[in-house]
Amino acid sequence: MPWPAALLPLAADTPDPAASVKEAHESVTNAASFIEENWAGWLYLGLKILLILVIAAAFRSLVRKSLTKLITRMNRGAEAVEGMAIGGLLVNAERRRQRSEAIGSVLRSVASFLILGTAGLMVLGALGINLGPLLASAGVAGVAIGFGARNLVTDFLSGVFMILEDQYGVGDKIDAGVASGEVVEVGLRVTKLRGDNGEIWYVRNGEIKRIGNLSQGWATAGVAVQVKPSENLARIREVVKDVADGMVKESPWDERLWGPVEVLGLDEVLLASMTVKVSARTMPGQQFAVERELRWRIKEAFDAAGIGIIGGLPAAAGDEDEAAADPSAAVAPPSALANPASPQSLATAPIPPPVTPGTARITK
Repeated sequence: MPWPAALLPLAADTPDPAASVKEAHESVTNAASFIEENWAGWLYLGLKILLILVIAAAFRSLVRKSLTKLITRMNRGAEAVEGMAIGGLLVNAERRRQRSEAIGSVLRSVASFLILGTAGLMVLGALGINLGPLLASAGVAGVAIGFGARNLVTDFLSGVFMILEDQYGVGDKIDAGVASGEVVEVGLRVTKLRGDNGEIWYVRNGEIKRIGNLSQGWATAGVAVQVKPSENLARIREVVKDVADGMVKESPWDERLWGPVEVLGLDEVLLASMTVKVSARTMPGQQFAVERELRWRIKEAFDAAGIGIIGGLPAAAGDEDEAAADPSAAVAPPSALANPASPQSLATAPIPPPVTPGTARITK
């Protein structure tokens, strides 16, 4: 069956095999010549980028290892002096460890950011990208983020300087203004405290305006004893000195007392009593235990020496210092209203209503 004329292919539409081969040959030749002309530049650029990345990775690894060794050495030094008093400060290994770990983390993060950021900019510059608009956009974005997250930035910077200055650490008892208690954890943004009743306080470092560290240096134990004004002050000083001499020789008070127990003198003198002030320098955080023990021993020593303490046992019968009780003190004074004829009683009587003239009075 013959094909229709419309379905038969035209001679002009038939591709020429020789032309197709020629075009393919020209394309391959152009590509080969382009590669031959530019392969040296590509190789140089690739090697340059690879060298930048290798040097950045090696330098970052070297810096991080150096910081890790430095932190490990600091931790070993803290463990070696665990529990020793250096310069009036009790060394806490856990506190030193957390502080060194926090400082090491900050330094490692800053070093990685600087090294990798510089390497990234160098790679972009090697690729021929204009860094001016990119840096300008990054600066504007950084300013916008800084204004939006200024509280976060403030907390972070305050935490960094607090750790670097060693204002407080784990185990310290501090008063941060907004909360007080024992430091449980120190972070770059938040400090965790345990209060006296066991509660946990999370305090942002940027909110801390002032810090009172109750665990650094030394503490003072103060005891005030009220005695009768007729007691001999020289005898009181001698009794307190004997108590102090016995206390500093016993454990654990020989470690908790960092100075002699001193009688400071009279803190207050009244008609019925006088107050004797006793003070001692103690280990940080142990002043309350020392105060309780001092009160206990002073009370026992005063009782044994016959020194009267105000607010103690009641006075014995027949004491010359105490006046006899007045039996009429419990009797109420007579009232003027008890006599109906007294002026006071007449003044409290009701006033009769007035009588109008011409009005008949009805009487029973």
